[in-house]
Amino acid sequence: MVTIYTTSSCHFCHEAKEFFQKNNVEYTEKNVETDEAARDEMLNKTHQMGVPVIDIDGTIIVGFDKGAITQALGASA
Repeated sequence: MVTIYTTSSCHFCHEAKEFFQKNNVEYTEKNVETDEAARDEMLNKTHQMGVPVIDIDGTIIVGFDKGAITQALGASA
């Protein structure tokens, strides 16, 4: 399961979502700008406010790191 925590103005969040779409990765998006519960959930996982935060089956990636994302997706397959 892939969850991405985003804000609407985050350039790297948009890049991450495009990467997922191009690679046919299903994901759930949680906008921490408008969803207080999602913001609290992200803070509990990372203890910081930077986005994107990507959770791939419990592997947390802060920022848009294609290599780490690809590796985590491969491990979860």
